Amino acid sequence: MFGVDYAKGLDDKDELAKYRDEFYLLKDTIYMDGNSLGLLSKRAERTLHDLLESWKTLGIDGWTEGDNPWFYLSESVGEKMAPLVGGLASEVIATGSTTTNLHQLVATFYKPSGNKTKILADELNFPSDIYALKSQLTLKGYNPAEHLVRVKSRDGRFLNEADIIAAMTDDIALIVLPAVLYRSGQVLDMGRLTAAAHERGIPIGFDLCHSVGSVEHALHDWGTDFAFWCTYKHLNGGPGSVAGLFVHDKHFGTAPGLAGWFGSKKESQFDMDHVMDPAPDAAAYQIGTPHVLSLAPVIGALELFEEVGLQRVRDKSLQLTAYMMELIREELSAYGFTIGNPLDDSRGGHVLLEHEEAARICRALKAEGVVPDFRTPNGIRLAPVALYNSFEDVWHTVQKLKVIMDSKRYEKFTNQRGVVA
Repeated sequence: MFGVDYAKGLDDKDELAKYRDEFYLLKDTIYMDGNSLGLLSKRAERTLHDLLESWKTLGIDGWTEGDNPWFYLSESVGEKMAPLVGGLASEVIATGSTTTNLHQLVATFYKPSGNKTKILADELNFPSDIYALKSQLTLKGYNPAEHLVRVKSRDGRFLNEADIIAAMTDDIALIVLPAVLYRSGQVLDMGRLTAAAHERGIPIGFDLCHSVGSVEHALHDWGTDFAFWCTYKHLNGGPGSVAGLFVHDKHFGTAPGLAGWFGSKKESQFDMDHVMDPAPDAAAYQIGTPHVLSLAPVIGALELFEEVGLQRVRDKSLQLTAYMMELIREELSAYGFTIGNPLDDSRGGHVLLEHEEAARICRALKAEGVVPDFRTPNGIRLAPVALYNSFEDVWHTVQKLKVIMDSKRYEKFTNQRGVVA
């Protein structure tokens, strides 16, 4: 298990190994940062060029003509994403960014009344979500210090679901949680939490940024009220690619909290009426014009998931991260590393290594041709992605880490993060 030949043998048996050739791999580099920004696939490049060509050859008629008419692009891409979140095609729309979609959904679903005025979140969530929740509370005239409840972690890594459920008290009007914790990679039981929230009459939504394209979901069957996510991590849609949102069909007809022109029903949008006629489904929650060129690569990126199937992606992801953890335990146990992600299958698509010298170790890894991801204060995230990383990549990554620690090459660098960690 601990020699390179064993890793090569695993690659020989890997049914997804052929998809590695679909991506532009960085020269002389092992890319382990796909949980922050996925690599460019040849299909994503093709569909970007196709959309540019439609602009070049059709001009304004590109809105209604060509292989991917722009006017319907958010809906068609949403339909392709729906299986990845376990939603109906009508429940998913490709639009906006993660945080703008969160603002839209909180503006729609946060309806304080009487004693129910608080929003429940957690202390380990990504900062942008917390900023948005505080902003929404302030807009409603509430003090975030009093009305944003954040479930505490018992160990600084994980959330205890019993603690989350215990915090679903009578004064909670809305719940927003991550599906996968961005540092530790813990996957929350979204079905259990949705059921608990609904037993108490509280709407609940999830941030899927670190789960979409990495783990399976069943948002419709769970009855989850809403969700939102980016497409540039595990979905490989490109930097700044258009995000997605889900609204359960039981809420269709609920007016969007933030109304905008492209949330209108297609048939009446160009009537130019000052009274909005909202789309009858998740499309109503669009705010502005589709970012066509930022949607374009997502079309091709999603083709790979349609072809491979998320279950196969998830299975290989778990195998890759399990193999990485086994190598870490065998090869790096003497160097002060701690594995900070769940050891069982309740982990997402990355491994979290904790070390007091994490920032400088990340810098040393990059100097050795491995691209990791640093997270304050002491985290090294390594994401072997099922569609383009190999078991041999995992083996070489751990060997390079061992050389760096043996030779203390990390001491050449300061223990401070870069501007973009």
